Amino acid sequence: MKPQFLIAAPHSGAGKTTVTLGIIRALRNNGLAVQSFKCGPDYLDPKLHTVASGITAINLDRFMMDDAHIRDLYNGYGNTAEVLITEGVMGLFDGSVKMEGSSADLAGLLNIPVVLIVNAKAMAYSVAALLLGFKLMRTDIHIAGVIFNFVQHDSHYQLLKAAAEDVGITALGFLPKNEDMQIPSRHLGLKTGAEIDHEAIIEQAAKHIQKHIDLNELTRITAVPFVNSRAVQPTENLPFSGKSAKAKKILIARDEAFNFLYAENIRVLSSLGEIAYFSPLKDTVLPPADLIYLPGGYPELHLETLSANTSLKKQLVSYYEHGGKFLAECGGMMYLGQYIADGEGRQFPMTGILDIATGMQQKKLSLGYKRVDIEGTTLRGHEFHYSHFIDPPLQEEGIQVWNAKNEVLQTPVFKTEQLLASYLHFYFGNQTAAIEKLLFG
Repeated sequence: MKPQFLIAAPHSGAGKTTVTLGIIRALRNNGLAVQSFKCGPDYLDPKLHTVASGITAINLDRFMMDDAHIRDLYNGYGNTAEVLITEGVMGLFDGSVKMEGSSADLAGLLNIPVVLIVNAKAMAYSVAALLLGFKLMRTDIHIAGVIFNFVQHDSHYQLLKAAAEDVGITALGFLPKNEDMQIPSRHLGLKTGAEIDHEAIIEQAAKHIQKHIDLNELTRITAVPFVNSRAVQPTENLPFSGKSAKAKKILIARDEAFNFLYAENIRVLSSLGEIAYFSPLKDTVLPPADLIYLPGGYPELHLETLSANTSLKKQLVSYYEHGGKFLAECGGMMYLGQYIADGEGRQFPMTGILDIATGMQQKKLSLGYKRVDIEGTTLRGHEFHYSHFIDPPLQEEGIQVWNAKNEVLQTPVFKTEQLLASYLHFYFGNQTAAIEKLLFG
């Protein structure tokens, strides 16, 4: 038996990320090893989870991953932990198509209890109807407890607690609003840069949680059987496996501009070659490589620095001209283009390897899951960006793209013997053979 639960909410904006971070840190401060997971494809929340727990957080996603892979990740990473906490995405039942891929879907697959975070600022006994509806929506999902957020007074909480009791859900406490534990937002989600003191905010959230929430009751009512599995070795400590016929050198961009990386993608790449990292922002010498992985991130926030690093850009062009290979996703693809225009239309020259240009003018959100077939090989991923092509290129022959509703899309994906690039963030943690075929033939 281990305490294991998924933290969810009726809707986005209820405060579940901040509450999740506070619970993770509070339990860690109490001497417990906490393994956390994030439902869905988000890169930013897991970074904050990792700060809170000191243990790498892992994404679990029912569109991008098969169920066996999800169970392997959950059991493998959770094997050495004392508490397993999964943060949901959006509202509990919000999926890519109705409920498909939702937080509830994941809780049902893993058979773990749910703890609801309810913004009860303007609610009293009417919360009983909300809780009852969530309780009855899916009978295979057990809502073990509820935390009422943005509640200022105990008298208000007593009304909410009585409603929860009448519905048969344990009230675990209430949280008054605390300005010291608010994480500002950026256009792709919560800010994760150096300009925010996340450590201080998370510690403040932990103290807030410790003061107002019954953590002993929380861990008691969420203790359920755990399937023991072989523990997963942290990705950053993995040696080169030697599986490939030839030891390849794989160079990965990782800095303030490029940092949207899944731990399991790195694990797969580490089975194909020796991993090293570099910074397109700071490095002036390109290390040797057989493959360069340019992930997404925030290149639009560092346009002057990226553009001014002409030494590295020239070396990247030379690398490509001499047969070097690239995997580039979203911001990484933008960096391979002719230029990136900022919100005012100013053009900043990039590497020029791809005959495209992208810009941040008239920002419009593009998001959603995608399935891509490239000459018979399928990958899954997602888009989340506000930039756009200046002149949208045509879709290449031999490539088809579908969304989660199986609708065919005209989403440009660039594929040659040397390059795979698009706006998509791919997940290939359970598709080693597919990504090896696409990258190395």
